[in-house]
Amino acid sequence: MKPVKVGICGLGTVGGGTFNVLMRNAEEIARRAGRRIVVEQIGARREHPGCDTAGIQITNDIFAVATNPEIDIVVELIGGYDTARDLVMTAIENGKHVVTANKALIAVHGNEIFAAAQEKNVMVAFEASVAGGIPIIKAIREGLAANKINWLAGIINGTGNFIMTEMRDKGRAFDDVLAEAQELGYAEADPTFDVEGIDAAHKLTILASIAYGIPLQFSKAYTEGISKITTEDVKYAEELGFRIKHLGISRRTDVGIELRVHPTLIPQSALLASVNGVMNAVLVDADAVGQTLYYGPGAGAEPTASAVVADIVDVVRTLTADRDNRVPHLAFQPSQLSDLPVLPVDDIETGYYLRLQAVERPGVLAHVTRILGGKGINIEAIIQKQTTEAQVPVILLTQRIAERVMNEAIREIEALPDILGEVIRIRVEHLAD
Repeated sequence: MKPVKVGICGLGTVGGGTFNVLMRNAEEIARRAGRRIVVEQIGARREHPGCDTAGIQITNDIFAVATNPEIDIVVELIGGYDTARDLVMTAIENGKHVVTANKALIAVHGNEIFAAAQEKNVMVAFEASVAGGIPIIKAIREGLAANKINWLAGIINGTGNFIMTEMRDKGRAFDDVLAEAQELGYAEADPTFDVEGIDAAHKLTILASIAYGIPLQFSKAYTEGISKITTEDVKYAEELGFRIKHLGISRRTDVGIELRVHPTLIPQSALLASVNGVMNAVLVDADAVGQTLYYGPGAGAEPTASAVVADIVDVVRTLTADRDNRVPHLAFQPSQLSDLPVLPVDDIETGYYLRLQAVERPGVLAHVTRILGGKGINIEAIIQKQTTEAQVPVILLTQRIAERVMNEAIREIEALPDILGEVIRIRVEHLAD
């Protein structure tokens, strides 16, 4: 049987890792796929110093790879939105199957890309787009196919998790840890996508779509970063029996789908609370199996290459199958996608950690609790530190309430003359129901 020919576009960290894994494990991969997989051509602006590409065609025109009649599978590893979209659409138009690690591309343009692939009877595989080497997409799309997914929550950005871990373990400030993360290569020179939750929201959008069978809707994801989290918040959370993690959370409700990324207090006993450093983990709650946890490295050359090459093998195994006999891109048949809406953040219900700075004066806390009580917000715990200063921090932990109601309460609390500055709010999830 003739070999399957692959074209790799992008020879950076992940591209280099993918090339090396394909070459090093060629025999093992062929045994799994049923035929040899060879790298026919590479499209890259520069060569990778760790890759021996002798004897392989190299071009700086990635679109030449997408139109090369010899190539069966185009592997898109250039990143970004627009050029990557054009490359993938060109490959599909030319009858190529596509493998990508590009979460931004899938989250933003996936609906259009999958429709084009369906029309051309080709596959687009994207396991490496979420959580690096963890096979979370395959697990939800195939391994949990018998289940109704209730909710999922994940630490799906290693940079943010590294920062939160260092702040907790060593009492370091956010800016200090971020600078180290950049020195270590965990964070980009512009860390916005990581620390403001955009990267995690791309991934969560993809996970929610395959979990519930809804179209990709990145623009409706609520996104909040970790740059305002202080060492004091980390310390108070620990006192209350919680840890702060930057989570992506999606939950199915009777009226719609929650899709949100934000700092979250979770119990210290929760499985995700012990996921530290740059590691990723996704917790999935389903009706038949219960809770399952998927843990591993969320980035890096060879962990991500592991998922890219697994996708290549999947494509090779089903090259002769028509589109109706393949696993659907978003787990459900295209005609069976749900129109269940993504809920605005105002409509979600969660518990809250509130930190406020109050004038040291009798009766201030009573005013605050009266406002909360008037909104039907129950308090689970209060920390009020003794101090000789003129102002004192007050920390409140509330039971679940709609975000809209909490917003009203916070506005009224901030309007009190004895409350200084803004109320800091962090959502609380117990991840048990």
